[in-house]
Amino acid sequence: MSVASRAADVVCVGETMVVLSPPDDRPLAEQPALSLAVGGAESNVACGLAGLGHRAAWLSRLGDDPFARRILAELSAHGVDVSAVETDPERPTGVYFKDPGPDRTRTHYYRGGSAATGMGPEWARHPALRRARVVHVSGIAAALSDSCGRLLEAILRDRTVRGPVVSFDVNHRPALWRAAGKDAARTLLTLARAADLVFVGRDEAEELWGTARPDDIAGLLGAAPVVVVKDAEYGATSYAGGVRTFVPSLPVEVVEPVGAGDAFAAGYLAGLLEDRDERARLRLGHLAAAAALRTRDDVPVMPPRAQTDRLLALDDDAWTVNSARTAACSA
Repeated sequence: MSVASRAADVVCVGETMVVLSPPDDRPLAEQPALSLAVGGAESNVACGLAGLGHRAAWLSRLGDDPFARRILAELSAHGVDVSAVETDPERPTGVYFKDPGPDRTRTHYYRGGSAATGMGPEWARHPALRRARVVHVSGIAAALSDSCGRLLEAILRDRTVRGPVVSFDVNHRPALWRAAGKDAARTLLTLARAADLVFVGRDEAEELWGTARPDDIAGLLGAAPVVVVKDAEYGATSYAGGVRTFVPSLPVEVVEPVGAGDAFAAGYLAGLLEDRDERARLRLGHLAAAAALRTRDDVPVMPPRAQTDRLLALDDDAWTVNSARTAACSA
């Protein structure tokens, strides 16, 4: 029986691409060969949730090409249900390249006119979304095409999807918005305010809306029942039911930051599905993000649940020391 037929805990909607990346930290222009993998913000979250023991499905469109077959095979291998993915015989699967640099890894996207850009608001009525406990989307999809933007509006603002918690990661990608000629700040703020749960980086909130303090960001997004503000190596703060909860990040030797935000969202959503309190949800998010930071892969191997359960049970004084030691040992 497929995950979708059993009703997924979480259905993630968005584009996934084939990723071509160097095997080391030299720039793309100096590389004689590249490795092929799979990456996409929403499917990364689905893979992370599956790795943490939850039923996750990914809903999207792919081209009728070898890249699509690679994506379906890899997501399935991670335990993600892909039975609802559509094949477009006319449009290609998107591709992107990673380019390591001394300050950060840059990404070069080739996704214009991809199969995923053909998704539209009618997808918000898909039965898989109605049966899920959580529907997860991100701001990336809103910038892909006008029809994808209307899909995000249908899921978040028009609430074509009734019942599930709707989770929204702001995931601001400036290059996508510039190419689309759209106002990212206004659109992403409107969508975020319509969500049940919002993930946003402190740095991207400052870039988008000129709001740098977590408390002010939460105030700006005030209509959302839960706001989670991530602040890189400093920590993450959630605002839920009038209660502010802060949990510091884990000290990690960073190999590559790509995918860490998606892993954090997967960890937090796993805690939500398990009815854990806010502190445990944030801790589980940090543990998942730490796993992502220690690898060049977009999808990390999630820590064993016996390990995470032990760390989640620690008191505040023991959390950072013990969890950091465990993270270092498992690297």
